[in-house]
Amino acid sequence: MIFNKDVALDGILDALFTPYKKSVPDVNHIVTAMLNQGIINKEEDILNDHIAFRTLGVPNLGIASFEKIFLHHGYKRMEPYFFEQKKLDAFWYAPPSPEYPRIFISELRVKDLSKETQAIIHKYTDAITKDPIDFIDLDDVKAVGDFFYKPLWELPTLEDYNALAKESEYAAWVIYNRYYLNHYTISVHALPTPYNNLNTFNTFLENNGIVLNDSGSKIKISADGLLKQSSSVAKMILATFADGTTKEISGSYVEFAERLPLPQFAHLPAEELTTAMRREGFEAANADKIFESTYSEQTSKS
Repeated sequence: MIFNKDVALDGILDALFTPYKKSVPDVNHIVTAMLNQGIINKEEDILNDHIAFRTLGVPNLGIASFEKIFLHHGYKRMEPYFFEQKKLDAFWYAPPSPEYPRIFISELRVKDLSKETQAIIHKYTDAITKDPIDFIDLDDVKAVGDFFYKPLWELPTLEDYNALAKESEYAAWVIYNRYYLNHYTISVHALPTPYNNLNTFNTFLENNGIVLNDSGSKIKISADGLLKQSSSVAKMILATFADGTTKEISGSYVEFAERLPLPQFAHLPAEELTTAMRREGFEAANADKIFESTYSEQTSKS
């Protein structure tokens, strides 16, 4: 299936990114700083490495449901990942052509949580007795775009949110934010020298007031040394809960990735390197720490 700029996938990605950009102020802040510094000439010069979503592993939801949207539009499911401590499963999805971002979808292993936490999650999700994706025309851009922000379950109470957060901050994030876009990722390697180096780019970010996730370290490096990742700390948003109470909770964030060339292509100049010549896929150890960009230990620093 060949995609051009006028097809549904572009509209779906726009439907995702536009609300995300409005509610994650770091996006505009970073883009403006990049423009002012002359790193880019226009926002469209930024290559989006991947976008990520969080889901709940319960019947009719989770990865098996959510991935249908992207599989329909030409994405291919790739390697699985497992995060034992956070009780998460995940897959990444290769795009139909290189100009589109990779997709990373994670799922909370609800059955691995305490009975009390499971009960809270099922209190909100048990009303969903059929897969909601099956009722969407996946070629209808508006219908798919609306789905990402549709309240599939009732707004949680603050008491339930806090109870979930004690065992799984991931669970609390999803129960409130639902399928909201968790983050998008700037491809640092695609930027001009010297900003195509993540160390240099991180310095640029911090000089412009961006607080970086330092879980593990500010730069997370894969075992082969070819994938380097960092991320901003999620900004806090004022959330209103079902009982009318309010609390500041973590929103979404921005990630930054540097994909180095594979060894056999390391001798080539940057302008000759294609996507296929660079390190592909993800790294569980990196992603494990990136997840914590929305966790209180990190957000308390922003």
